[in-house]
Amino acid sequence: MDIINEFCEADKNARGVVRLTIRNAGALNILHSAAIEAVQSALGQLAQGGDVRIVVLKGASEKAFVGGADIKEMATLDQNSAERFITGLGGLCEAIRQFPAPVIARIPGWCLGGGLEVAAACDIRIAAPEAKFAMPEVKVGIPSVIHAALLPRLVGAGRARWLVMTGATIDATTALGWGLIDAVAQSGQLDAAVEAMVAGLLDCGHEALKAQKVLCRQWEDLPLQDCVRNSVTVFGQAFLTGEPQRQMRAFLDRKASP
Repeated sequence: MDIINEFCEADKNARGVVRLTIRNAGALNILHSAAIEAVQSALGQLAQGGDVRIVVLKGASEKAFVGGADIKEMATLDQNSAERFITGLGGLCEAIRQFPAPVIARIPGWCLGGGLEVAAACDIRIAAPEAKFAMPEVKVGIPSVIHAALLPRLVGAGRARWLVMTGATIDATTALGWGLIDAVAQSGQLDAAVEAMVAGLLDCGHEALKAQKVLCRQWEDLPLQDCVRNSVTVFGQAFLTGEPQRQMRAFLDRKASP
């Protein structure tokens, strides 16, 4: 399924890998209401297909992943419209979290505010060495909300507090050390690093990855004993797909080969 609209383009290849690109959103791939709606709609359509194995989320401009939510639009808001706007952005982040396949954030440059919340909602974050990260909302008079709540889970409460209360910028090396991102590509090798991750994920069981993503969300949301108890059923259900039988047999056959 290929999807093209004014602010979003999704191209799926024969491997089931989708490149989902935010476009026509300025030099920093800024998220205004129309772009938010377009990307969320595309994710909804892709989720219904069932044959998407991986999504790589990126911006058309190489200057940024997403440079944040649209300040020009937010400057015109009142309380009610502000709540509608941020609910829309939260819906996009949640659509990424709930997407049935892994979502990789490809981060070539700036990743700011609402853009960092979108990245945090992704399953894997791969950045170029020159990437920069910040939560600068407090500097324009608003708090960091919605999926900024994922940050303490990624970097710990103290570092999350530092990000959202100072608005300061950190580089890719610091972000990697903190656990905010998962890999920093070598210079000029961002697409190669993303492709290596894609290839590794494609070697995994498709149904197993879908189940694992569900479990990872539960680990974020539920108490420990609920997570442990629920996972037993998910483990058993995996054997209904036939995937464990095929992949375990292939593994054992490889081990048995001289």
